[in-house]
Amino acid sequence: MNLRAWAELLRLPALFTVPGDALAGAAATGLRPGRGTFLAIGSSLCLYEAGMALNDWADRDEDAVDRPHRPIPSGRVTPIAAFTAAVALTAGGLALASRAGRPALATATALAGTVWAYDLGLKRTPAGPVAMAAARGLDLLLGATATATGAGTRTNAIAHPSTAADSRATPTAAKTSRRRPAPPRPRHPAPPAPARRTPPALSRRTPPGPRPRCPRRPGRRSPHGPPRP
Repeated sequence: MNLRAWAELLRLPALFTVPGDALAGAAATGLRPGRGTFLAIGSSLCLYEAGMALNDWADRDEDAVDRPHRPIPSGRVTPIAAFTAAVALTAGGLALASRAGRPALATATALAGTVWAYDLGLKRTPAGPVAMAAARGLDLLLGATATATGAGTRTNAIAHPSTAADSRATPTAAKTSRRRPAPPRPRHPAPPAPARRTPPALSRRTPPGPRPRCPRRPGRRSPHGPPRP
């Protein structure tokens, strides 16, 4: 594989201008760039390189006359290899966009369709500049949607931390529910309750009554004399 020929085919020095569109779209949302922003940048890079390879594949006959030094006319890169690279890079760009959410994937799909339509025919028609402007706008929108979707996911995870735990526990719960129920255990008769002993009644003592006084004997005086009047 001739790496220099592939670098010329894909126009690698121009890659440094690609992340600016996705970053500008992220800045337009007013949100902090995150994981979705970097996925959008990767998707933009892949789709841009797919357009470069597809452009040279579509212009291979024209380049054979006007620019025979290009990688495909010179034989350093075969046409089938260039077309395969365009397909693979497009698939890679869509795969990265899908990781950023459905809105980002829809935007990347529209961007990929615009790139392919431009390279395969629109660039030689009056609709060529419109398609190029649409591709640039979709690239900005890709950065914005990916950033907004990623920020919304982070906010939901912070506000509802139990949701992620429940979603992770769902497969385990499903497996548990599919298990066969255990057979019921045989019940043994309960032992009879021990008889309760009744405490003996407490005997109540009868309080002692007053002691009986002995009667005085008649004719006997008190030694202290008669009582005073």
